[in-house]
Amino acid sequence: MEPYHFALLGGFLVLLAGFALRRFTGFLAQRPIHYATGEPQFDLRTHLNGDILCSGVIYGPTGRVTSSFKGDFRADWQGNTGVMTERFVYDTGTIQNREWHLRLGNDGRIKATAPDVIGHGTGVQLGSAVQLKYRLRLPETAGSHVLDVVDWMYLTPGGEIVNRSQFRKLGIKVAELVAVMRPANLDREPE
Repeated sequence: MEPYHFALLGGFLVLLAGFALRRFTGFLAQRPIHYATGEPQFDLRTHLNGDILCSGVIYGPTGRVTSSFKGDFRADWQGNTGVMTERFVYDTGTIQNREWHLRLGNDGRIKATAPDVIGHGTGVQLGSAVQLKYRLRLPETAGSHVLDVVDWMYLTPGGEIVNRSQFRKLGIKVAELVAVMRPANLDREPE
């Protein structure tokens, strides 16, 4: 075997090991069952209900912050059916609105639709976390790309929700979002 064959084989094995490591130990390796016994128990109808304040950042593919935002949400539930309106204001002054229609099954499974979501999103609430997966079409000003999104929301003991989302195109991470959401009436000092 020629030396360059060994180099190619070695390079391939390094890429394969890196892929396996990220796939089985990283963000995408999380499963709802990992949070089944987590406390406090996350219930969308309780914890994403009423007026909600949000703030966060978006990281680009290099890991640097490319944008920050604040948001005002309103969620209302009738039994297991909810509507959540979101209004984001980005650091550039751009405003984005979205309206989610959510259906929560008795088994904790979630079905979600929004105008910029292709088809419907699916997810589950289990223990202290919620996972939602969907395909998102970006606005025309952002190129109308379609991205695969995985959202994780984690309920903290103080009632805040930490949201971490990854956006992928053709399996490659192109952006990540980290945000904190809290009920608008949660006005207490940290201990």
